[in-house]
Amino acid sequence: MRKIIITLDGFSSCGKSTLARQLANELNYVFIDSGAMYRAITLYFLRHRIDWNHQVEVLNALKNITLDFQYNAETGKSDMYLNHEDVEVFIREMQVSENVSAVSTVKEVREFAVAQQQLMGNKKGIVMDGRDIGTTVFPYAELKIFVVADPAVRVERRYKEMFEKNSNITIEEVKNNLESRDYIDSHREVSPLRKAADAIELDNSNLTREEQLEIVLKWAEEKINKSH
Repeated sequence: MRKIIITLDGFSSCGKSTLARQLANELNYVFIDSGAMYRAITLYFLRHRIDWNHQVEVLNALKNITLDFQYNAETGKSDMYLNHEDVEVFIREMQVSENVSAVSTVKEVREFAVAQQQLMGNKKGIVMDGRDIGTTVFPYAELKIFVVADPAVRVERRYKEMFEKNSNITIEEVKNNLESRDYIDSHREVSPLRKAADAIELDNSNLTREEQLEIVLKWAEEKINKSH
């Protein structure tokens, strides 16, 4: 059976990564979490005090960064590795969340990440989620999905996720963080977040994980059968 490329784009906390991971599992495809890649780069910059507004510093830093996904048998998920270190827990911390949108607006950072992502897609049979996957990384993907959800629903989802790691976090902090990231993601100069002309919109505000998976699985199977 011929394999295709599936992209899922949308704002933070729309549940893209969860859906992309489930879909990849169902199809036996490789799941690539592009957001984790930008988070790992952000973590490296924070750890090494890299000024991401300084082009030479950024270019030199990127030369020292190796990104890789490795399967974690305990969780059944792929963990993000930065220079051979499992950083899955560290990249989800608030300090990274607060800076990842700013770092991902940097032209050199995006070019670096996009080149890595396109290499990963050479063999097809992948599901990748992010902000510019259907528009910039894989504009010729066979199936593009643009995920949306009500802002209040997104804040609630993100708050629950963050609260498990930091019980001191407030819903107001989460709301402000999401609003800030939305603005940066959609107004950046390089590859802003936008819906591709040929993307199918999925509003999952009132859908369960099972319901949304059922919908996108049907779309995927239609595209796979059509591509024969």
